Amino acid sequence: MQPKTHNSNSPDDRGYFGDYGGRFVPDTLMAPLLQLEQAYAELSAQPEFWREFESMLTNFVGRETPLQYASRLTEKLGGAKIYLKREDLAHTGAHKINNAIGQILLARHMGKTRIIAETGAGQHGVATATAAAQFGMKCVVYMGAEDMARQEMNVFRMRLLGADVVAVNAGSRTLKDAVSEAMRDWVGNIADTHYLLGSALGPHPYPRMVRDFQSVIGREAREQILAQEGKLPDTVIACVGGGSNAIGIFSGFVNDKDVALIGVEAGGTAIAAGEHAARFAGGKPGIFQGMKTYILQDNDGQASPTHSVSAGLDYTGVGPEHAWLHDLKRATYTNVNDDEAVAAFHLLARTEGIIPALESSHAIAYTIKFAPAMKGKTIIVNLSGRGDKDIGIIQKYDGARK
Repeated sequence: MQPKTHNSNSPDDRGYFGDYGGRFVPDTLMAPLLQLEQAYAELSAQPEFWREFESMLTNFVGRETPLQYASRLTEKLGGAKIYLKREDLAHTGAHKINNAIGQILLARHMGKTRIIAETGAGQHGVATATAAAQFGMKCVVYMGAEDMARQEMNVFRMRLLGADVVAVNAGSRTLKDAVSEAMRDWVGNIADTHYLLGSALGPHPYPRMVRDFQSVIGREAREQILAQEGKLPDTVIACVGGGSNAIGIFSGFVNDKDVALIGVEAGGTAIAAGEHAARFAGGKPGIFQGMKTYILQDNDGQASPTHSVSAGLDYTGVGPEHAWLHDLKRATYTNVNDDEAVAAFHLLARTEGIIPALESSHAIAYTIKFAPAMKGKTIIVNLSGRGDKDIGIIQKYDGARK
């Protein structure tokens, strides 16, 4: 039994979505990945597993999250009717907790007692630390030193929850380097450790597994918009870093060909080397951190530096299912720059009384440009997280522009 979803897109037996995905890892990681794949296949066929997952989502995470009609933003933009899927209201303040709970339950069934994770903006780290505390497991979170500096509050939250937060000083000291360190830890501690990867990326079976746990967003949004509008939306918009919040909400509508799907990447300061994280604007297919997907790379195939005002979007690759949807032209991927995202952050706060995460602000920023020409249409924007964690970044950003 898989969770009920309107997404019929499943990877093949080798973990490929079309040309993308797979399992490109050293021999030392092949055995634990095969073990994980088998365990997930067995557990996902058991109704009891999904009942336990759904019970935790209801009683611990606080689902379902609302689908809010953004009346003042709609009025200000003068075009499409805009709804916000309020993942910022889930426990810990973002969609990340959905996947964290699913994987913690899986790890417990596998007999694992130690959880490791990577994090960029810190929301996945907080969600993992929260889930580990709830189930009494040891937790280690790897985080780039650059991200730790710009997300101090989330570092403190993780430590309050009992997690050991390890600074990663290698490379660009951001999310991709944290992923590499977490994978190295896993190689050395396979017997008792589960790597709770935070997005719909990496080697098979992670992209599908994370998508399945996040598909609750799309299922809820579909039911809610039908209840409120009596019809499906014309467009669904979500920010895309690794891509878990986007693939989660897209999964509810991907088979509805009349519903446009739009993913918004980080345009940074310019679409130039080292200045952005828009994989579909400046990248090309390659192998990165266990998967084949679109990545930002130089002429020698080495991963390029990235930049975004948002730590959670500041990543070299993108989930392989997104790469497939891009090539199929089922989803459209665009980008907005740092200035546009920060302006959207302020606008949503002042029109709707909601302070969004800087990641989510990228989706709002594109909606600001897109919605005015869509009179009579309906848009759902996935508000993937709340912006408490980003207040310090905004203060510095605004101060530098005065």
